Amino acid sequence: MTNYDDIDFSPIMALTEGEVITHSPVRDVRLASGKVLALITLDNGRDHTRPNTLGPATLTELGETLAGLKARAAAGEIQAVGITGKQYILAAGADLSDISKVGSKDNARLIAQLGHKVIGSLSDLGVPSFAFVNGLALGGGMEIALNSTYRTVDASAAALALPEVFLGIIPGWGGAYLLPNLIGIENALEVVISNPLKQNRMLKPQQAYELGIFDEIYPASNFLENSLRWADEVLGGKKVERKNAPGKIERTVKWPVAIKMARGMLESKIGTVPKSPYAALELLDKARSGTKAEGFAREDEALAELVTGDQFAASMYAFDLVQKRAKRPVGAPDKALAKKVTKVGIIGAGLMASQFALLFVRKLQVPVLITDLDQARVDKGVAYIHEEIGKLEAKGRLDGDTANKLRGLVTGTTDKSLYADCDFVIEAVFEEVGVKQAVFGEIEKIIAEDAILATNTSSLSVEEIGSKLEHPERLVGFHFFNPVAVMPLIEIVKTSSTTEAALSTAFVVAKGLGKNAVLTADAPGFVVNRLLAKVMGEAARAVYEGTPVAEVEKAFGPLGLPMGPFQLIDLVGWKVAAHVQDTMVAHFPERFYANENFHALADLDQVVEKDKGGRVTGFTKAADKLVKQAAGNSPASADEILRRVQDGLAQEIRLMLDEGVVPEVEDIDLCLILGAGWPFIDGGASPYLDREGASERVFGGTFHTPVIRGIA
Repeated sequence: MTNYDDIDFSPIMALTEGEVITHSPVRDVRLASGKVLALITLDNGRDHTRPNTLGPATLTELGETLAGLKARAAAGEIQAVGITGKQYILAAGADLSDISKVGSKDNARLIAQLGHKVIGSLSDLGVPSFAFVNGLALGGGMEIALNSTYRTVDASAAALALPEVFLGIIPGWGGAYLLPNLIGIENALEVVISNPLKQNRMLKPQQAYELGIFDEIYPASNFLENSLRWADEVLGGKKVERKNAPGKIERTVKWPVAIKMARGMLESKIGTVPKSPYAALELLDKARSGTKAEGFAREDEALAELVTGDQFAASMYAFDLVQKRAKRPVGAPDKALAKKVTKVGIIGAGLMASQFALLFVRKLQVPVLITDLDQARVDKGVAYIHEEIGKLEAKGRLDGDTANKLRGLVTGTTDKSLYADCDFVIEAVFEEVGVKQAVFGEIEKIIAEDAILATNTSSLSVEEIGSKLEHPERLVGFHFFNPVAVMPLIEIVKTSSTTEAALSTAFVVAKGLGKNAVLTADAPGFVVNRLLAKVMGEAARAVYEGTPVAEVEKAFGPLGLPMGPFQLIDLVGWKVAAHVQDTMVAHFPERFYANENFHALADLDQVVEKDKGGRVTGFTKAADKLVKQAAGNSPASADEILRRVQDGLAQEIRLMLDEGVVPEVEDIDLCLILGAGWPFIDGGASPYLDREGASERVFGGTFHTPVIRGIA
């Protein structure tokens, strides 16, 4: 067993330079019974925009505070210890900037051990400890609660989670051992593994309470008073029941089955490249037996291993892009130049247009007009929007008044003259230049001179679409990703004539919609579709050479993408994919692959067969027959396919940078992470391509100097 008191932590104290220290002042609270609870309030002295974090200096100070309270408890001066946070925030976990600078595996282990020593002491004070979670609690913040004897939560807390697996590590300060022993294995699998892999999904306080993570939940208005009153009752003998705590049958029967099913699900959904989900799974599995000290020691080793690996280094790069660069888009003009948007027009009433309308009306809460060629289509579109608003209301995500207000803001018509007072008009019509030119030509005669036009084209030239407009300078590309409500990226495309006012309006609207916007030049496929077309094209090339589709899917596994190329094609639609490939081949015939046979496949009702996890296992009989007509008999090996796609991506990214499609490679990685679900553990594409040697093979250099690698 590890004796944390015997460890020399001085090597990691060098990491404290520049740390924003979260202090741990204490005040005694005399409860109604006369008992005294020593209340720690974590506070870094900053406002809510800089959450409390737990770096080495913070942990050291907290450790000294807790040691002092343990001595006071032994002397009979206090009967309980409570810990809470500054307004709205308990703690946002470890200071990740510190962790990424650890320098060695030994230091990484020390970070884990220091957390276990300090936070783990909450359960060893000689008196009960109470965590009063008054707001945001992530990672180490949640583990403060888990290490405490009892826990309450504020019903308005912003977010609660153990997000470590999302960042390529594991809950390393007790979470992987304590949580399953508190709420059962199935619930713990959801919190520790499933939620982080679902775009880092957070828990709401009520959910966390129902899972059994918290013993009580109280409204914000009197949260601390209620929590202290309840703590007094517990000290007086009130029994605390934990209905989800695992019993003997769960440990012996249910636990191993749940782990086995989770492993199968992971292999099916994400492949075997990501390390942290499997490391977390191993820790959760072993948590069913043995002591807490053994569980903590396993977490120490697992965290040291992962923190020093390539996947964590890439994750920190990706995290930085999403947290910082995405919030300050490069090239965005001054927002003061933006036109105020008081009404939005959407050309089209199909599924994509209806999804746009729902998003615009929910987020901007301004009138939204949809039009189409006939009233039946319009009515269908409006009905869909009303139905979706109804679903949100039923789930409690909208109250009745807001739902009625939103329904009232959406109108549909065939009368284009109603676009006259729209400030921002976006088209969602067929992906063909002539069609888009025609609808914009008609609308331009109706709208005000300073109204903005936006095209949702996925790969066509925005400049060409606007070439017949009287005022092409008002047109911007505004490319969403499917599903519109979920995907966080919008590619904003600037032409040679786009004004700063039009561009500024586009960025302000994107932010209002809750999206991250990246500015790109008007180049074929922009960023995401150009690179996905490379991926899909290389997959199609291999199939038409004669490689079985299931083997092609497996060959792409090491890229770590959320789905294989043919699974992706099936999601975006075979007709759309065929169109994008044709567009790219028309511009770059020497670098992109398309096959006429693709269009014949796209006409089929079903092209591929899948397993229960959604992975492609083969073509349908009809598709197989069609492919065999066009395929050769020179199958490529998995290594050859992977190398071709790696080198193809490296070449394309280098060319995009040389052509000025985006300012820097970070913008390409940001687009891939936000628009294509490229995994954090790769850091987007460029760090992965550097590590795999593709950058060196293609252009004799690397995208990053030094290459983004783990310490190990």
